[in-house]
This record gives sequence, C-alpha cells and structure tokens, in this order.
Amino acid sequence: MDKIRFQRMASAHGVEYDLEEVFGGEIRGLLTTNQKVEKGEKAGWLTAIMHLSPAKASGFQVCSSATKGCEAACLNTAGRGGIFRVGEADNSIQRKRRLRTAWYFARRNEFLRQLDSEISTHTRRAARKGFQPAVRLNGTSDIRWETVKLDGKTLFERHPNVVFYDYTKHSDRDVSDIPNYSLTFSLAENNDSKAVEALANGLNVAAVFHTVPETFMGRPVFDGDASDLRFLDPSGVIVGLKAKGKARQDRTSGFVR
Repeated sequence: MDKIRFQRMASAHGVEYDLEEVFGGEIRGLLTTNQKVEKGEKAGWLTAIMHLSPAKASGFQVCSSATKGCEAACLNTAGRGGIFRVGEADNSIQRKRRLRTAWYFARRNEFLRQLDSEISTHTRRAARKGFQPAVRLNGTSDIRWETVKLDGKTLFERHPNVVFYDYTKHSDRDVSDIPNYSLTFSLAENNDSKAVEALANGLNVAAVFHTVPETFMGRPVFDGDASDLRFLDPSGVIVGLKAKGKARQDRTSGFVR
C-alpha cells in the first residue's frame, strides 16, 4: 500500500501515524507472550502470541465480524494493555499494537517475512527449553490466516511442526483441512444461532461470564482460564472465560453473560 492511500485510510478513522516509522522503520517484535499463555508451559507447550490493534482502532479493520459488545469488552484492554497513566488515553502497548497493524497493511510481504522468521525463532527456543511450540496469531484480531500466503504457502504450511490456534467470530471459516490449526468460535451478544451451528459442526464455543456456570447452552462449561491451549480442550464444550479488562464493567451489552 502506498503512503498516500495509507494515510487517507488511517485519517478517515481519526488515526495518525509517523509515516517514516511505518514505511521506513524496522519491522520487529511481532510475537510476544503473556501470563495466560505462560500457563501452558505446565502442560509442555511454549506459546507465542501476536497482538494487533483490534477492529478499526488502528484505522484498518482486522475484526470484520466484531460486534459492539465485543469491541467494548475486547481483551485489548486486559493486563498491561489496559494500564494508563492518569490523564492519558494511550500507552506503549497500544502504540506497539497499532504500529504492528500498520505494518501489516502498509508492508504486507515484509511483515509476513518477519513473522515467519519470528515463528522459526520461537520454534528453536521451544526446542531448547524442551517444549512443544504453539502460536496464536489472532491475539486481538480475527484475520483469516488460512488465506494469507508467503511465497505461495500459508504460515501453517511453512511451519508444519507448530500448532496454531485462535478464537474467531467468522462463522464461515473452515480449517478442517489444516491439521495444525485449531479454531474456537467466540460467542458475542448477537450470534447465539451461529454458536449453535458451530457446536453442531464440532467446534467448541468460548463465552465470557461474570460468574462462570457449570453448564451453558446445554453443554458442560470447561475452564478456559486454566490455560490458553484451546487445541487441548475436550470437544463439545463451552469454553468459559472470566470477564477481564473493560468486560468486567459490561452489564448491558449482552456480550458478557
């Protein structure tokens, strides 16, 4: 994407960038970790996660099936991403996520090469530490990575020994032919019928609760906060997640049950 088009699209959503940083800066630091994915180490997995700036917060849409409740309660504000100094509406975590998203749209091929390299580095690090490697590409986004290719191959094909997993609100994503990619459907305030379809099609459904119940939608609720390793969950369950970040104050949208 050229600079003029990039700036026009970002400005249309009230977001301004340092174009030199976007188009001339070194692309780096795409994969990170957090306390929840670190819980997976007890089960023998080393997980890396990529956080972009959700929905249109960067000026570019990365969650096209997001709902109002989803955007308001997004995990983008959980943990360090939600720590702001008094009087500030921004922090370094949010700025990094916006910049990663800007790189993805402005310099797609370079971005994918760096992401590919970081996945390889993560795989080697996992091996040195005696773990199996896992990667979650959509930490705070919902990109259809099965359609994104580098040199004619998806990241899943380029890294067959890595297990990838994500949450999604796109009810039409079918990754059944990708052996190392697992999806969990994400319940929102207005997609219950899609969640029922997802359950019928063999997908688990993740739901956010103020108080996590034992059963929901006629299915047992599995503790989704015990670890982030969704690909190890039993099948046919609701993945129960405790409300975090701004979601803890959500009592009206219906997103948090």
